[in-house]
Amino acid sequence: MTAAVTDSGQRTGAEEEAAELARFSRQFYDRGWMPGTSGNLSVRLPGGAADTALITASGRDKGELTPHDMVAVRASTGEVLHPGALRASAETSIHAAIYRTTPARAVIHVHSPYATVMACRTADRERLSALELTRFELLKGLGLDAQERTAVPVFPNWPHVPRIADEVADHLGRADRHPPGLLIADHGITVWGSDLAQARNRLECFEAICQLLAIGVG
Repeated sequence: MTAAVTDSGQRTGAEEEAAELARFSRQFYDRGWMPGTSGNLSVRLPGGAADTALITASGRDKGELTPHDMVAVRASTGEVLHPGALRASAETSIHAAIYRTTPARAVIHVHSPYATVMACRTADRERLSALELTRFELLKGLGLDAQERTAVPVFPNWPHVPRIADEVADHLGRADRHPPGLLIADHGITVWGSDLAQARNRLECFEAICQLLAIGVG
């Protein structure tokens, strides 16, 4: 693992977070949500290292990740703090955009099938669109102020990932209220929360709602 912390207490925190990232990655792989090397997870470190995030390395099988397969980056920019053999995920800039514009402390991006279906169905490949969600009881699991309705932004899947990240940061920075998740055309779902467990729970709610929509409930 590329470490960006120096004292023993912070090292322990980084090691614990790295182990959690590996454990959650294996869970999502086993569910078929991170096939092969797809998807990425990150978490901000606690305390004085709060502007440091650990993110899964690029090109690694998500079912076989270990705590040593994480890269330390600056949370607000995605800059790799200690360049080495491991490369940060290609979508690190999207994680950084979320950390800059929300209180998130963990971000999860997966290719869960039903969210990906809805991303394909609702996307405008040239401009931002939205997936309207209403009525579902599962909306309560997203931590929304208004629990009966929300609009999930759907971003074009530009080949240049920093362009997606810029659009994400612009949208989240301007929105008064937004759900803790977004879709990218043909590319799955990204969610966030106060920690990996909350982000996972929100992801499960999003995926379950998208499953209902995909099979015709609406």
